[in-house]
Amino acid sequence: MATTRKLKLFNDPIYGFIRIPSTELFQLIAHPYFQRLRRISQMGLSYLVFPGAHHTRFHHALGSMHLMQQAIQVLRYKDVEITEEEANGLLAAILLHDIGHGPFSHAMEHSLVDGIPHEHISLLFMESLNQQFNGSLTSAIEIFKGTYPKKFLNQLVSSQLDMDRLDYLKRDSFYTGVAEGNINSERLITMLNVVNGELVIEEKGIYSVEKFLIARRFMYWQVYLHKTGIVAEQLLIRVLRRARELSSKNVLLEASDALLFFLKNTVRKDSITHDILLKFSVLDDIDILAALKKWQYHDDFILSSLSKMILYRDLLKVKIKKNPIAPKRILKQLKECALEFDLTEEEARYFVFTGTIANTAYNKDEENINILMGNSKIIDVVKASDHLNLKALSKTVTKHYICYPKKSVS
Repeated sequence: MATTRKLKLFNDPIYGFIRIPSTELFQLIAHPYFQRLRRISQMGLSYLVFPGAHHTRFHHALGSMHLMQQAIQVLRYKDVEITEEEANGLLAAILLHDIGHGPFSHAMEHSLVDGIPHEHISLLFMESLNQQFNGSLTSAIEIFKGTYPKKFLNQLVSSQLDMDRLDYLKRDSFYTGVAEGNINSERLITMLNVVNGELVIEEKGIYSVEKFLIARRFMYWQVYLHKTGIVAEQLLIRVLRRARELSSKNVLLEASDALLFFLKNTVRKDSITHDILLKFSVLDDIDILAALKKWQYHDDFILSSLSKMILYRDLLKVKIKKNPIAPKRILKQLKECALEFDLTEEEARYFVFTGTIANTAYNKDEENINILMGNSKIIDVVKASDHLNLKALSKTVTKHYICYPKKSVS
């Protein structure tokens, strides 16, 4: 692969200038697999709620890499051994951690491929790039998978206090304008340390961890689980479901070649070949939006209506409740929808549906956020904190929603 002598700097609105420390990392960024992330929305359809939320996975990946550079510098200053090979592996792993996201990020994660998480597709892309870059990503892949001998390296990439979360909370807060989500990522990184091979936060950083967890809770309820964003995402999932259903019946649909392939074929975890990965690598938000613009004129009422709802933000009505939605209410809405639009009850389920949303700011059952106390003891953040709300934040809060057409009687 040809080398480049271009200036390895990116101007980021959050951190200022982000330096790309090596030619190989710059070549990874320049690769078509990675450039595709410029066309993958970081927050899906959240821009229908927060007009500024048009940032992409490309922004986030670079920001996460920038924070990883800071983390490496801080840990080395504290005499934590990180070799040059490990440092390069960390930077490549965090840079590529989201490369497997499909169009509109999480919204399409299980719609175009059959139950395959984006992390698995990211790994496939990393393995493909490793071949193209003569095995230089081997350490990055081991760190990403959690098989590298030094556990704390994987924790920097994937844990409850990793560089991924430190960037996306700060970045999403900035672009949505939701100030409650803003965190002091620099302070948190400064407080990092390693004890017995695992990542810890020094006691002086405990209040920053508390702020981080509270900010995460706010962002989930106010932004990521916003009711309008939920219904928009569910409509997009149902558009693809209807398109697949029509494709299976040989109904003609206009769409890009890549999108048509995934509509007509069921792709499972064990069936992704190199050719399928290449098809996935050219699929992005533009394919979906272009299809919606075509499908709004389709003869199929369901496909056409769902496409228009998303394009013109004329969404379904959504109600969120603490308790499960009563079956009688669901049946009532289904019958009204079927009658109003001359649909079967099964067809009406594209417009009337229920679901659940859950928010856990801190999961005690996963790898803990450990605090290194002044007496050298290591304590879970919930036990170390004097903030009473942290215990509450570790409990999962589940809510239930119902969506239905606005014209129906509630």
